[in-house]
Amino acid sequence: MLWRIARQSLWHRRTTTSLVILALTLAFAVLLTVEHIRHEVRATFNGTVSGVDLIVGARTGSTNLLLYSLFGIGSPSRNISLDSLETIRQQKGVEWVVPLSMGDSHKGYRVLATNAGFLEHFHYGQQHPLEISSGHWFSAETDVVLGADVARQLGYQTGDKVVLAHGQGHTSFSHHDDHPFIVSGILKPTGTPVDQTLLIDLEGMEHMHEHMAGAHHDEVSAALVGLTQRPLAFKVQRFINEYPDEALLAILPGLELGLLWENLGWIESSLRAIALLVLASSVLGMTTLLLLSTRQRQTELATLRSLGASPFTLFMLIEMEVLLISGLALLAAIAASAGGLALAANWLSGVTGIGLAPLLANAQILPLMCMMLLVCLLVAAIPAWQASRTGLFTQLHSDHI
Repeated sequence: MLWRIARQSLWHRRTTTSLVILALTLAFAVLLTVEHIRHEVRATFNGTVSGVDLIVGARTGSTNLLLYSLFGIGSPSRNISLDSLETIRQQKGVEWVVPLSMGDSHKGYRVLATNAGFLEHFHYGQQHPLEISSGHWFSAETDVVLGADVARQLGYQTGDKVVLAHGQGHTSFSHHDDHPFIVSGILKPTGTPVDQTLLIDLEGMEHMHEHMAGAHHDEVSAALVGLTQRPLAFKVQRFINEYPDEALLAILPGLELGLLWENLGWIESSLRAIALLVLASSVLGMTTLLLLSTRQRQTELATLRSLGASPFTLFMLIEMEVLLISGLALLAAIAASAGGLALAANWLSGVTGIGLAPLLANAQILPLMCMMLLVCLLVAAIPAWQASRTGLFTQLHSDHI
């Protein structure tokens, strides 16, 4: 019975109700979108690499080593020798070493030279391996494997010819026209910087640069190291950091990713604060309208009291109206957020390399939805309590006349 009365009351005030629903929809949509993007960015960031115990490079800042080796941001201060990597490979507990060499690009996308071990040992997310969607992994010096975003944005397919450029900028005046590469394979999307990378064989990069002055064919930019047992990480890390023949640095990628995310936490907090302020302003607006409508509905509330409705019944009536308003706003916000995120997914992936999962696939969204509904009900308790008291006062006043 109360549900029917609540629906009819809202329909009678449909213009005001529609404005409240619209304001709450915008607030809910902003909060859901910000929280989902924040969750996906953090998941992508923390899942950039897994199964790699150490990253080795020239002695520099740990953040710099992490950024240029995994994200292609910045460049190494200097290279490290293959002899040093061979020494590391022979250490007890070291299972594999995958060299990484960078410094070239193609139309703004970075080129990473490595070997077959990269496909075998590099994992992302929850130990997901790299997979080829079409073609095959490079097997010759002139083969190149494209990340999913590179192939999609540039329209490349297997068999296409690719000319690389020296340097990592979007514009280069030095192209390796005498050493073109052929697309041998395209990787499946990973939601990591690998999607925006061109992968070539290490020997292919050496052959491409063999005629360039100053080229070092016995050096690489960094290396990924896998251990037989994870507890050996600190022992091997200490050996590398104290290596006497060359200034090297070894970092634990999981630890460094966590520290880097903490340093960027102010961005996450700022986005969340903005979303909460939008929600708070909309909820307060709804509360103000409820207080105003309560004064205008004194006759209606007094009539319900005269028909036997208790103050608790009037309280529950207002709360039901708020639940209907916030519920409709939440459904509209879910539809708007899901649609907007689906439309923006391709653009965001192409620009930042961040893949967005569907909104409802995020397990943290459901508690957030319940929290938003609960906040609306709690805030509306004040005008609901006033409505129940006003109804009783109006009836008693009428009885004394």
